[in-house]
Amino acid sequence: MNIESLRDLYKNELLENVLPFWLDHSVDKQYGGYFTCLERDGSVFDTDKFIWLQGREVWMFALMYNNVEKKQEWLDCAIHGAEFLKKYGHDGDFNWYFSLDRQGNPLVEPYNIFSYTFATIAFGQLSKATGKDEYADIALKTFEIILSKVENPKDKWDKTYPGTRNLKNFALPMILCNLALEIEHLLDAKVLNKLIDDCIHTVLEEFYRPELGGIIVENIETDGSLSDTFDGRLVNPGHAIESMWFIMDLAKRLSRPELADKAVKITLTMIEYGWDKEHGGIFYFVDRLNRPTQQLEWDQKLWWVHVETLITLLKGYNQTGSKECLAWFEKIHDYTWSHFKDNEHSEWFGYLNRRGEVLLPLKGGKWKGCFHVPRGLYQCWKVLEELSLKN
Repeated sequence: MNIESLRDLYKNELLENVLPFWLDHSVDKQYGGYFTCLERDGSVFDTDKFIWLQGREVWMFALMYNNVEKKQEWLDCAIHGAEFLKKYGHDGDFNWYFSLDRQGNPLVEPYNIFSYTFATIAFGQLSKATGKDEYADIALKTFEIILSKVENPKDKWDKTYPGTRNLKNFALPMILCNLALEIEHLLDAKVLNKLIDDCIHTVLEEFYRPELGGIIVENIETDGSLSDTFDGRLVNPGHAIESMWFIMDLAKRLSRPELADKAVKITLTMIEYGWDKEHGGIFYFVDRLNRPTQQLEWDQKLWWVHVETLITLLKGYNQTGSKECLAWFEKIHDYTWSHFKDNEHSEWFGYLNRRGEVLLPLKGGKWKGCFHVPRGLYQCWKVLEELSLKN
């Protein structure tokens, strides 16, 4: 594979195809915020607005403005979404709703912690772009609420009966690994360092299970033990792999190459574990004891899983020189670009069946927005740029 050609491929796909799609189709010029429920050609099929997707799009365009080019349309797009979020996205005390109607009326209570995490990175990134203290304050206040919810993310909206089966989920510690560096410019050094240490410990010492062959599980008991239940047996290869590039970023930030080595080892284990040897692609969910999963979509191939895997493999190769990372990158690059990229319209498909056929032709919805594809293209472009300079 030619590194320079790949670099240009990822860069051009981001700047000429994917970002223009969201600029052209997602901005709600009448009521503010963004449409995310977009058909294959970008037409809107539902006008509900999901807070974490609103936050992700604010973050994406603010990041582009900060790190790629000071394009006014990117900054305007980010501010457009942020002002809608600021006005309608929370209850007045920065408890962020899950969803709103088009006009900004709340539809679903603030039960989902990821509404908070993506609001935090959105306003954190936008504070960099604008220098506005107001945006920084929103990010910090929301971050403080997140820390207060770590032990019980759903708070009063948790449906589980207390004291019977106390499971700890992998998703929040995983996201916090990334969030720590996203708002580093706003945090006191002691707070930042403690957060980083806690995240690394939780991911690599609690959810990573050497006794299971070196995989990462999705849920554990609060005492650290494994649970032989639907949730306790669940493995999400995409989550595990995505978290490893967060660890690699921390390894680079901390000058701890041993962390990158461990992250590469886990990445390769998880890809082997999740790879569909019959049809190709990475399974969405796996039961660690090979029992039936409760998720009926377990065998689907999802866009974000494959895009995040591309980032992780490139970073692993860049930081450790692992030839296995490079070989897997080439294999998953070929699968991803041949299955998820839409050659007739802009942006990428999100959902394939096990055979790799398009299951839903939408480009955005309740879960897919302006995030994994553009972030993945950006991350891969930048790592490939570093690699091309080494050659």
